[in-house]
Amino acid sequence: MCGCTTPMWRPRRPRYRIDPPWRWSTLLRINNWAVYQLFKYAVYIFLAVNVYLFFADEYGAAQLQFAEGVALGQIIEAYAATIDTAAWVVLLLMFELETYALEDEQFTPPVQWSLHGLRVLCYGFIGYAFYGYIANVAYLSDVSPVAGLSNLCALADGAWSYAVTLDEFAAITAANCATFSEAASFLQISDINAVVDQTGLQDIRALAWVDVINAGVWILVVLILEFDVRMQERGILEGAALKFSNVIKFVLYSILFLAAVYWGFKGDFVDFWDAFLWLVAFFFIEMNVVEWRKEDRETELPAAD
Repeated sequence: MCGCTTPMWRPRRPRYRIDPPWRWSTLLRINNWAVYQLFKYAVYIFLAVNVYLFFADEYGAAQLQFAEGVALGQIIEAYAATIDTAAWVVLLLMFELETYALEDEQFTPPVQWSLHGLRVLCYGFIGYAFYGYIANVAYLSDVSPVAGLSNLCALADGAWSYAVTLDEFAAITAANCATFSEAASFLQISDINAVVDQTGLQDIRALAWVDVINAGVWILVVLILEFDVRMQERGILEGAALKFSNVIKFVLYSILFLAAVYWGFKGDFVDFWDAFLWLVAFFFIEMNVVEWRKEDRETELPAAD
């Protein structure tokens, strides 16, 4: 997190070293620590898998939204969630390396510059993805009524689709045309062969706005986390600074939790699962910082006589 060439962290104590005589309490602590680490990295792996899941969803939607192919300038509109999630996974690993995995002697100038360069690149992609979420909201404002259409079965020729969510379109067939909606009027989204009723459009727009809010709040979270790390690096993450950070993060994480709950009710499982995993993942990063603060404070205590 620091642009300097001096070690970022203070020396760390060996974790759970066993000195004779061995005790069951010590072994239990080691076992708990191992389970904790295993669970943490399992969460990171699940988040990496989510990159593929988002890509699969967005790839299917792009076949309809961009029938003539996705141009270079449209990649962020077509794959905003994929790009965003991939960048966040790499950024998460950077935080894990800098707040836990790497020791002082490993923070050589090439390592520091590599980590900082990757972080800057990730922030660029995250900002790019944020623009993509805003573009999706704008895309959903381009709708027009389908004149004379009062029954979806009139479109059951396989050429039209019904917009289930922002990234999910179901082909309208004779077998399913009566199951999507019983509305008396429908709207066509942009210039593609996809329709939705007014209630469905409102739900999709709400989900698109939740994407924007969620992405924006996560950017604020990572800025506060950068603040924590820089303040802790200087040994001044105490008092008013610590209270300020905790209050802001409580508000931000509460918003993210509400977004996850909303996705659980209105979105699909992948959105909810991804939101839940990210909250858990950054809990681990927060715990890394807490442990770091604890170790720093213990090393500053006067040695016992």
